[in-house]
Amino acid sequence: MSKWFETVAEAQRRAGRRLPKSVYGALLAGSEKGTSYDDNTKAFAELGFAPHVAGLSAKRDQSTTVLGEEISLPVIISPTGVQAVHPDGEVAVARAAAARGTAMGLSSFASKPLTEVVAANPRVFFQMYWMGSKDAMLRRMQYAREAGAKALIVTLDWSFSHGRDWGSPRIPERLTLKEMVRFAPEAVARPRWLLDFVKSGRLPDLTTPNLTEEGQDPPTFFGAYGEWMGTPPPSWEDVAWLRAQWDGPFLLKGVCRVDDALRAVDAGVTAVSVSNHGGNNLDSTPAPIRALPAIADAVGSQVEILLDSGVRRGSDVVKALALGARAVMIGRAYLWGLAAGGQSGVENVLDILRGGIDSALLGLGRSSVRELTRDDVVIPPGFTRTLGAV
Repeated sequence: MSKWFETVAEAQRRAGRRLPKSVYGALLAGSEKGTSYDDNTKAFAELGFAPHVAGLSAKRDQSTTVLGEEISLPVIISPTGVQAVHPDGEVAVARAAAARGTAMGLSSFASKPLTEVVAANPRVFFQMYWMGSKDAMLRRMQYAREAGAKALIVTLDWSFSHGRDWGSPRIPERLTLKEMVRFAPEAVARPRWLLDFVKSGRLPDLTTPNLTEEGQDPPTFFGAYGEWMGTPPPSWEDVAWLRAQWDGPFLLKGVCRVDDALRAVDAGVTAVSVSNHGGNNLDSTPAPIRALPAIADAVGSQVEILLDSGVRRGSDVVKALALGARAVMIGRAYLWGLAAGGQSGVENVLDILRGGIDSALLGLGRSSVRELTRDDVVIPPGFTRTLGAV
């Protein structure tokens, strides 16, 4: 089989064949019935294009800026937590993003240290949750500054939704001998995945090195998750406090409502990401692409707007930009690429998106992603959702 794949859907199929069932299930995720998960991709398919047939541009420019960083296409890597997809993990993703000229968000729950990721790609945005004490959060921000993070992402679009109608994968606290014996049948059934880790000389790492406190071992994923669950949710005053502690670009991730977008502007953020956490948040939250136009109208002239959740094609990116986004963030798409082919698989996914963006720009007669407008998109009646109207 050729290592190259032509669509993100094929990357997903290959990931499903290569990864152990529980690992693939953790990537698929979603919450409860999966209503939001399904709507995230369905909504993009409901939007149409209004193409031209002559006077098309011979050259198309996809470059833009996000959070002060110049990128070659309007797609950046969204932060995702501890993964057992590939032994090189986030470092491979960072190298792929650097090779394709774009930036990467790194989760505080990531399996690789921020310093290693920044060494692979200087354009890294460090992601944090509101968790632990304020002193602990200040230490994490200082750690991010010293490691070279270019911006801070604060994720608020994750509720405590439990249970999936199709079942949740069992993920251990630690890879003890007992857990390895239990997991062995799954691993043996996916020999290529197992061989990758055998060659690397290490097992999948379920710890979170970017949350390590001085003199302590890195917490496990579930240890960190427990701390986050035990931390009272932030107020808007807390968000403003957090923003005041960071002296660089600041992205608030998880906005779906107009009133929340306006409060985010009041808190001083640089950018917001319209997101429902890939369908992992409160199920039945509409697809972010449906909420994007109202938020863009409300705050698009004051802050940068990004969108994540459901992006699978370059045409999806173009639709998001036409409706008001500066760029999009991708999560599952690059993880499937990582599973399918490591660094080159992530590069493959970014190339697929770049090619789709270029094709859409050509058909729409646009010479740059910055020229896109709502006139380029066919929006069916009843498509948009205005949440939290003021």
